[in-house]
Amino acid sequence: MVSAGDFRNGITLEIDGNVVQLIEFQHVKPGKGAAFVRAKLKDLINGGVIEKTFRPTEKFQQARIDRVDMQYLYHDRDLYYFMDVNTYDQIAINKEIIGNVLKFLKENETVKICSYNGSVFAIEAPLFVELKISDTEPGFAGNTAQSATKSAIVETGAKVTVPLFVNQGDKIKIDTRTGEYLGRV
Repeated sequence: MVSAGDFRNGITLEIDGNVVQLIEFQHVKPGKGAAFVRAKLKDLINGGVIEKTFRPTEKFQQARIDRVDMQYLYHDRDLYYFMDVNTYDQIAINKEIIGNVLKFLKENETVKICSYNGSVFAIEAPLFVELKISDTEPGFAGNTAQSATKSAIVETGAKVTVPLFVNQGDKIKIDTRTGEYLGRV
């Protein structure tokens, strides 16, 4: 049990039947009345952020989030299949849970599957991936009137914006959180 007076950024708690992560908190001691804790919480299941206030003596159950390394195998319609790299157990996860995380992942790449009480709620992709450009228009010297970037499609089918000097067949590094081009490999 964790009391509101002992809050720390990043801890996961079970509050009102929801699994939340503490983003930030502030101990407030007003001139009149009792002290309280103002907290910003992120719901880990649906992604919403809420603000709540608590008495410093309120206690909450700490939520245990399991993060398991799994290998992305393949997808079949709306189901994506992953394999535990230690036990070789396979699981299928619905497309709604995954969202846009896999648009930069190739088959056989390792991801972290996040679950609470055996129920998967999120997938954490690697922060950076290296992908090959499968299609892009050639860049022409002096074609910088509007911007020095162009659109390209990588081998997973995702669309990224790259500088003019990047050509088809080049391998590039991409930040999976933002989808930004980071450089050639």
